[in-house]
Amino acid sequence: MATARSKIAQPRTASFAELFTPKLITVLREGYGAGDLRADVIAGLTVAIVALPLSMAIAIASGVTPDRGLYTAIVGGFCVSLFGGSRFQVGGPAGAFIVLVALTVERHGVDGVILATMMAGAFLIAAGLLRLGTYIKFIPYPVTVGFTAGIAVIIFASQLHDLFGITLPGKEPSELLPKLEALGRAVGSINMAATLLAAITIAVMVVLKKLRPGWPGILIGVAAATVAAWALALPVETIGSRFGGIPDTLPLPALPAFSFAKMQAVLPDAVAFALLASIESLLSAVVADGMTGRRHRSNCELVAQGVANIASPLFGGICVTGLIARTATNVRAGARGPIAGMMHSAFLLLFMLIAAPLASYIPLSSLAAVLVVVAWTMAEKQEFWTLLRSSWGDATVLLATFLLTVFRDLTEGILVGFALGAVLFIHRMAEATGIEAGLPIAADDRADDANGARVPYDSRLATDPDVVVYRITGAFFFGAASTVGAVLDSIADRHKAFIIDFAAVPLLDSTAANAMHRMALKAKRQGVRLFITGASPAVRRTLLTYGVRPPLAKYRESISRAVADVKSAMAPAQTSNVTALR
Repeated sequence: MATARSKIAQPRTASFAELFTPKLITVLREGYGAGDLRADVIAGLTVAIVALPLSMAIAIASGVTPDRGLYTAIVGGFCVSLFGGSRFQVGGPAGAFIVLVALTVERHGVDGVILATMMAGAFLIAAGLLRLGTYIKFIPYPVTVGFTAGIAVIIFASQLHDLFGITLPGKEPSELLPKLEALGRAVGSINMAATLLAAITIAVMVVLKKLRPGWPGILIGVAAATVAAWALALPVETIGSRFGGIPDTLPLPALPAFSFAKMQAVLPDAVAFALLASIESLLSAVVADGMTGRRHRSNCELVAQGVANIASPLFGGICVTGLIARTATNVRAGARGPIAGMMHSAFLLLFMLIAAPLASYIPLSSLAAVLVVVAWTMAEKQEFWTLLRSSWGDATVLLATFLLTVFRDLTEGILVGFALGAVLFIHRMAEATGIEAGLPIAADDRADDANGARVPYDSRLATDPDVVVYRITGAFFFGAASTVGAVLDSIADRHKAFIIDFAAVPLLDSTAANAMHRMALKAKRQGVRLFITGASPAVRRTLLTYGVRPPLAKYRESISRAVADVKSAMAPAQTSNVTALR
């Protein structure tokens, strides 16, 4: 039985091949038939219909031409599915990148975005090979909710210009408050036709989501607005009037013009791209796992995202990541494996080859309406209010992340939120770590009754001041070391024998081990015998490393054994009773 428990406690470490084998290979090895292919083709077509207008809308909002959004979904999305560690992940341009890409375009131009994206791809590949994908899950939930809500606010504000067809006298400010001030001053230039088309798009999307959730509401809404604008010859800005339409073919791959100075200049943007791509893609993969009961390979997924972010800009695309909405649509459409995501890219390419001239008639206000609905959906409003009410710590992390994301910088919001979340976790862990005194001494070292309840302190045990037993509970680490160490120091010089039970300590760090060493030295100077009981092999190894070893301290398996040794070493008159202080 002990052997079986040992095997359970120490699972086999996955090999490199198991960690980095793309899910496509796994699916094909399991057996992939004609029925699976048919299901994946249908799912891919469904996702492509959703992705077609959304990819162009995200590209326009990011400050680049709409065709770059299609290139991203076609090339980047294909690579994500081909090399990825998730069966159902769909990649492409993401709304979360709108602000980052727009700022990078403003500072460094489109070439800067392309270079930063390729650098981000290299960082993602390195992160995957270093197996850092496992640690992305440690980002606190309030950080992800606050960040997502902040992105939603920024996207919503960025679309007001095109949503209402407002004419600005100069360039639209990128910061939120100056943007709103500029839009407020130009409110008299609202184009009612553009506003009407936006309202039609939103109404179609909302109604179809309620009445016909399986229908492609985004495409139908954009198509309805486009037909209305064309048939009524409405004076609204379209893709054709602003960008001259979109190409009907993929460009040839080409490297961007780069230099060491340019790489240094875009390095912060590349790091931000890589960080956001890793978070978004792995969150999307987790959502797919929850919907299907499958498990993704996080490090393989990071490598695939890296490859996609190198391939996409080679063809003129922008940042790529896994997309929660399109991945969920893929799952609901009945996808069986990564071929569905690859078919989504193939259908987008087909649409571009065939229907590129029609895209020129799409009103920009209709695409802005799509992003407004996307922003409203991604805001996670219920989760936001729940976290605000849950605790002061979670609310602080949430609001700090949200406000910094909206008013300062996306990367700053994530980093500060993560730091606050870590401090909050340390505080909570420190509060959970305690030191218990007054433990009844029994043969099995238990301080609980048969029902698992804590036995109250028995004052009859407090008759001999020579021996004290203390039990440390919880993680003994730097956050709790000073508190626990102060308690131990205060009692180490008042007794002849001191027993510290570590049976309830799952881990011990260097700070706590150093505090134990200082306390052991003080006990030795006072002539107090120190016994440590119940320490796990890992805890004992750390204590020994920091000098908590004989003759400073003696290790025993149980409290009862330590008490027996104390009694045998002390005079008979002094060992009639053992005191445990509370």
